[in-house]
Amino acid sequence: MTVQVRPIVDRDFFDWLGLWEGYSAFYESEVTDTKALIVWSWLTDKAHELSGFVAEDDGRLVGFAHVREYPRTLEADRALFLDDLFVAEDARSNGVGGALIEEAKRIARERNAGVVTWITAADNETAQHLYDNVGTRTSWVTYETEA
Repeated sequence: MTVQVRPIVDRDFFDWLGLWEGYSAFYESEVTDTKALIVWSWLTDKAHELSGFVAEDDGRLVGFAHVREYPRTLEADRALFLDDLFVAEDARSNGVGGALIEEAKRIARERNAGVVTWITAADNETAQHLYDNVGTRTSWVTYETEA
């Protein structure tokens, strides 16, 4: 497998959508046309804070990552948040996830961000094997509440 990581472009929509459906299914989140089109519009709008890139193998998209910057007040700098990372099931264990994280790190350095951060589900042990090798597990606990 020869993986190339590159920015998302308009022609990627249908291949990205197939991966997005796999990602959504993994997290038991319903995919609707409206949600998919909204996220896609964010990814392809150069003025939007969310951007994305894809992993491609021989012309086939095998993964994606979505990132956005945010301020870190305690450090007085900025960071890159890795919102979403997904690799097609048949492409896992081939370095695709690592290549996507490396691209996030490259973007962070390019933007002078201090760190790349991300979260994953507590039971996503497969991904955590990779994450434990490329990053540091933090002690932070995440909460959320309805707006």
